[in-house]
Amino acid sequence: MNAPVDAVGRPWRPQPRLLAILRYTWRSCFPPKRWAAILLPCSGALLFGLLAHAIDQGADRAFANVAAEGIFSLVMPIAALVIGDSVLGAEIRNGSFHLTWLSPTPTWQIVLGRWVGGSVVALFTIVPAVGVAAVIAGSPSSVGPAMIAAAVGSVSYVAIFIAIGCMTRRTAVWSLAFVFLVERLLGGVLTGIAQLSPTWESRAIFVGLIDDAPRRLVRDGIPQGVDAIARLAIVTVVVLLLAEWRMRHIRLSGASD
Repeated sequence: MNAPVDAVGRPWRPQPRLLAILRYTWRSCFPPKRWAAILLPCSGALLFGLLAHAIDQGADRAFANVAAEGIFSLVMPIAALVIGDSVLGAEIRNGSFHLTWLSPTPTWQIVLGRWVGGSVVALFTIVPAVGVAAVIAGSPSSVGPAMIAAAVGSVSYVAIFIAIGCMTRRTAVWSLAFVFLVERLLGGVLTGIAQLSPTWESRAIFVGLIDDAPRRLVRDGIPQGVDAIARLAIVTVVVLLLAEWRMRHIRLSGASD
């Protein structure tokens, strides 16, 4: 029996499942409306860069303040929420996730593939927007630290929102509650919560990597710079393991009303 061949006569080989999940994620989980929803908050980062010029401080300190209060606390979480919801929560709600769930793919590959797919989108949208915002603010020395902080915080957020998508069908609602109630409200007063928060830790990464950071942005009890990167890496791994465990026990039904 002859081996099957592709359209150009080459021997056909099945794609690795993880690669297939990645391609499916990029092709099917991000329709034009989703891209618009992602790019809208990213454009907000550019506006915060302009806002830095209205602050009567040096360019570096002005951008540090708007980045901490606006970009890492509002723009990054909202954009990452849209991405995290796109790669899993939205599919569970509309019922199309059954196609992936019924495939002979291990759950850890599904979780890892969706996270990597969403993280790549975050790295190509959120991170450049933050870097351009620093340039617009007239603080080129902040470009590198801001982009590093945004990259680490974004991929951690995507993991968290995937885990929330595995736990509840109301992914967007619970994700917003996590960002504004748990992180912003409780994290603002409880250091124990802030130590596990992508918002607070990304701020700490940025503050720890820049020179002459405003004292008001340095929060006691939270690791700074490289230590904050390590903390968020641990949080991301733990959250992905939790998502994988929950996906093995998930119960799917029809699309939401």
